[in-house]
Amino acid sequence: MVTASETDGRRSAAAARRRAREKEIIAATRALFDQRGVRDAQIEDIARAVGINRAIVYRHFTGKEELFALTLVGYLEELHAALQAAAASGDEPRERLQLIVGAFVDYGLAHPAFVDCAQALMRRSGPELLDEISEGALFRLGRGISTCLAVLSTVLEDGTRRGAFGVGDPTLLANTLYASGLGALQLARVGILVKEAAPGIPTVGEISPEQVRQYLVASALAMASLGV
Repeated sequence: MVTASETDGRRSAAAARRRAREKEIIAATRALFDQRGVRDAQIEDIARAVGINRAIVYRHFTGKEELFALTLVGYLEELHAALQAAAASGDEPRERLQLIVGAFVDYGLAHPAFVDCAQALMRRSGPELLDEISEGALFRLGRGISTCLAVLSTVLEDGTRRGAFGVGDPTLLANTLYASGLGALQLARVGILVKEAAPGIPTVGEISPEQVRQYLVASALAMASLGV
């Protein structure tokens, strides 16, 4: 006869195996993201890297979007640590904001798959994400994003209290800087500016990652100072 404690032990062991397999699949997804990019990472490749078939992947995740969302959480955890370190290394609000934005740019340039993954999920509407991603995964994703934004909004709030900034809604500005920063990081990767050589005549120029960094820092300082 199987005792209640034995049943509980088996359940705990099964749950531990499930968590370990989920971590293994997410780790394989992250490795493929870093090696090939988000677009070239296929479920079949992820399953092959783990030594399973794709059907098992779908036993652990509701779909490709959920797996990608949880992989993004890992990037966000690393980004959060980088932003916290940057915020702690400055004293004055303007200096801290500059350091935070710089850390964001550095992380995005070093991890282009993070930018691709974040942008891909931002293109989905709220109802679509709710349909495709479980509540637990959405909570983890939301927590990953919000903790990063909290580092930025805290500096904006502190700067406003100390008279360095005039931000009326730090949360809105933090979200805006995050979204626009992702777009600018894509521009840094492409390295091309489009402009008119003459009315109606397009041409292209070059832009460097350092120029993008300077622009994002200057934009953040300007918006914070103007109270946008």
